[in-house]
Amino acid sequence: MPFDSLPMTCRHCGQPLIGAATEEGAFCCHGCAGAYALIHDLGLDAYYDRRPVEAAAPPTAAGQAEEDGADPLLGLPEAVSHAADGDCVLRLSVDGLTCGACVWLIEAALAKNHPEVRSARANLTGRSLTLCWSGTPDQAVTYARLVTHLGYRVAAYGVAGGKDAGAPDPAAALERDLLRRLALAGFAAANVMLLSVSVWAGADAMGDATRTLLHWVSALIALPTVAIAGRPFFRSALTALRAGRTNMDVPISVGVLLATGMSLVMTATHGEHAYFDSAVMLLFFLLIGRYLDSRARGRARSAAAHLLSLNQAPVTVLGADGLAQVVTPARVPLGATVLVAAGERVGVDGVVADGISDLDASLVTGETMPLAVAPGAQVFAGMVNRTAPLRLRATASGEGTLLAEMVRLLEAAEQGRARYVLLADRIARAYTPVVHAAALTTFLAWVFLGSMAWYHALLIAVSVLIITCPCALALAVPAVQVAASGRLMRQGILLKSATALERLAPVDTVVFDKTGTLTLGRPDLLADADRTAEELDLAARLARTSRHPLSRALARAAGPGLVADGVVEVPGGGLQWMGPQGFVRLGSRQFCGITEVEGGHIGPELWLTRCGRAPRRFRFADRPRRDAAQVVATLKARGYRVELLSGDRVATAQALAAEVGIDRVRAEAKPADKCAHLADLRAQGRRVLMVGDGLNDAAALAAADVSLSPSGAVDVTQTAADVVFQGDGLAPVLETLTVARRARRLVRQNLGFTLLYNLCAVPIAMAGFATPLVAAVAMSGSSLVVMANALRLANRQANQHQEGPS
Repeated sequence: MPFDSLPMTCRHCGQPLIGAATEEGAFCCHGCAGAYALIHDLGLDAYYDRRPVEAAAPPTAAGQAEEDGADPLLGLPEAVSHAADGDCVLRLSVDGLTCGACVWLIEAALAKNHPEVRSARANLTGRSLTLCWSGTPDQAVTYARLVTHLGYRVAAYGVAGGKDAGAPDPAAALERDLLRRLALAGFAAANVMLLSVSVWAGADAMGDATRTLLHWVSALIALPTVAIAGRPFFRSALTALRAGRTNMDVPISVGVLLATGMSLVMTATHGEHAYFDSAVMLLFFLLIGRYLDSRARGRARSAAAHLLSLNQAPVTVLGADGLAQVVTPARVPLGATVLVAAGERVGVDGVVADGISDLDASLVTGETMPLAVAPGAQVFAGMVNRTAPLRLRATASGEGTLLAEMVRLLEAAEQGRARYVLLADRIARAYTPVVHAAALTTFLAWVFLGSMAWYHALLIAVSVLIITCPCALALAVPAVQVAASGRLMRQGILLKSATALERLAPVDTVVFDKTGTLTLGRPDLLADADRTAEELDLAARLARTSRHPLSRALARAAGPGLVADGVVEVPGGGLQWMGPQGFVRLGSRQFCGITEVEGGHIGPELWLTRCGRAPRRFRFADRPRRDAAQVVATLKARGYRVELLSGDRVATAQALAAEVGIDRVRAEAKPADKCAHLADLRAQGRRVLMVGDGLNDAAALAAADVSLSPSGAVDVTQTAADVVFQGDGLAPVLETLTVARRARRLVRQNLGFTLLYNLCAVPIAMAGFATPLVAAVAMSGSSLVVMANALRLANRQANQHQEGPS
């Protein structure tokens, strides 16, 4: 078949073309042709050089309006919000955002074509675009249309067609596809190998007709298997070659196709040897590595998307006439009166104008204790109103809220992590050209210098390609990751990122959050020798009627018992009850009228007051995890720098730090402060591990080099973390660091073995002493050695030595 008649791919998106391509028709559709021309006109042709060959551009959305029957971009101005300085802000979901080159292209195109755009931030992890410009909301359509002309589908974030609009998860679909191909390759490899063993065993007594028949049966199994199971490698290799580049899949594809083709020729000519088993077994091993890598990378949803979803609920705005109107948070004007019902999440930043209540402020402070608020108190979007209705005067909404700032912090951190490249990938870039050169040199040397027939020389070149196939290299990291994941999972530790182990290994600084991390995040009643059983029972009768954390802790300490009737809960104060012997109150010292107190207590407390009786104080403390002090001491002994970074009060944080042995303490830190502190540590050259659990830790977890979170943490925090661990102890922190450093050594050993194997095997193959069958066996053997070495990590008893910063 002439080369010109081969199927070509679109110059923009890489999709196959129907029919022969010409200079005018080298695109799959008019949309791709337009996108290609627009990118060229803007002078952004570097996009095609920047993008990975595996991440071709998506088919364009030029026909989106016609397909849907209406232009979805016309409704975008209604989704525009306003920043504090009056600039317009719009958040878009971008379908087709696949790599860093896409991010660069979109941001560069908007900045170059529209100078009024103050910022355009595309987020690869969240598949979103946040625009800020000076002008009118109607300009949103212009900017969105530019993005669609570049080849991407856009929609307002959170609406139909936007993020999470029921679209299938591409990572999950890819994983299922790889699993199906892996199953096919495994089935075929087992059956073809059985046929090959039969041929080898009967080599002396078997006739030519029988051997040829077995080869044809092997071909019937191998040919469709190679076509189906090898498609991920063939497609990637073809895309690379079309782009004028190469990658690891090129030598894989050439080796498999040549081995299969040569075997088919040998079978058709009644040859003695066929190598279908080599081709199929090679694909089987490679698909194992590809599938393990896909599993390791995970399918965790963007933490920024989780956090943003906290502020999607409608907000009730009260007009001057008292009428209530329900609007989206971004449409709340500054100074408006907002009604927040009990149990509702606050949608705007504001000041309490009327009402007294308790708020769950863990989003901002990280503390589980409710925050009592009254007129004049500052509240932030994302807090939850617990006990009584509030009226707020809005001071910020939409992109101006503290919650929106946390989203921006998360996106910036996630974007930085998305650029992290595995060590094996970096080595593969230099490895592939060497493989090509070795095979080509072998073929040319035997043909022109050795005067060998071309098909015999080609057979030797195929052996070189197979024996140098980067199968062991492809397995070097995933095999260790799977062994490490298995060992950690058996101890209740879940790795959520493909690069987590590689980022954990060089850590030299461990930063802990306080509440819920060093402590259990649950207040416990402290013992008091002066407290009588009668006082505890009376207080517990009132406490059992409330869901306040301190009331629940008191009731838990008292155990099962009676519940008082007619208890009234006063928002921001406590509980009051008219009992048989008079009025009883249980709550804060202000609520109970306590003015002077002997003996300081920096932790939470409740007071019990009765008619004619002395008041009784119930003190509580959030106890450290059972092994917190031991873990901190071990980390320091191994050479790690340990810090406490908390949003709690200075006195409380310092008291806990002293109890567990931490010398460096920073308290009263807001989410932005935590991110800034971690950035300072990284600027000093430190590799930082952040361990946290609160909503306010999500941005800090993403901003650190690597992060851990306990399984009891909120969903947003677990999503932002690289590792999640179970249990009431902190020993998983030590175990994870130990496994990471051990895994780094094993990966380096695997890569070193792969290099040594190639240095020994390549000369043998180039000299013609290795047939494709021998090459396949050697290649498979190297893969087995790599996997066996990785499995050493699974033996915990053999790896109990200390692991510290190197």
